[in-house]
Amino acid sequence: MAQPNFARRYFKGQGIDIGGKPDPLSLYAHLFPLITGLRVWDIEDGDAQFMAGVPDASFDFVHSSHCLEHLPDPAQALRHWLRIIRPGGYVIVTVPDEDMYEQGQFPSTFNPDHKVSFTPWKPASWAPCSINLLQLLQELGPTARPEKIERLDATYQDTLPRYDQTRTPIGECAIEFVLRKAAPGEEAGMPIRSIAQPSPDLRRHYQQYAADGRTLKEANRTHPPFTNTDEL
Repeated sequence: MAQPNFARRYFKGQGIDIGGKPDPLSLYAHLFPLITGLRVWDIEDGDAQFMAGVPDASFDFVHSSHCLEHLPDPAQALRHWLRIIRPGGYVIVTVPDEDMYEQGQFPSTFNPDHKVSFTPWKPASWAPCSINLLQLLQELGPTARPEKIERLDATYQDTLPRYDQTRTPIGECAIEFVLRKAAPGEEAGMPIRSIAQPSPDLRRHYQQYAADGRTLKEANRTHPPFTNTDEL
């Protein structure tokens, strides 16, 4: 809720919440007014690693919180999650951080169903099934464009002994990342810009920004900035 991009860009249009039970995003969809529809996909719907039966490019966004670590092949899962969204859409994923959640023991003592553990990146890991997230995202190919990678540690308490801090009301021990699916032709370079011009009323303001910049530069040719040390 504190980051505008979730309401403005990521949670927009038709979405699917993979592994959503028992706390699906649909409970909070009213907080994101650009969501027009949301499907919850869980174990009874099929294997989240393959998303069999879900057509290509059928959703605008995928949301998945704490599901990817339960799958044997996270890279394959992410490729299928990208497959089912439209170009320009987003994949929003939360996974546990191995140092904050598993805390040096794998298989996980707090959730033994975890197939892998995750770290944003580090040169070596204590975990036998550790996945460096930055390396994983590179393996997805040019269609996957990372928009955000964040370690959610604002409420993590380093002073506690080994304990599952997600049991507390505020504990977060996770990594959140957002991928954008590149539009056709974008894979090898920068995003394709619109060729449509803004309205004349808006162009008037954009052009004035540029004119003001030129005026300031011209006025300062003989008076370079940051040279006046006179007393105030």
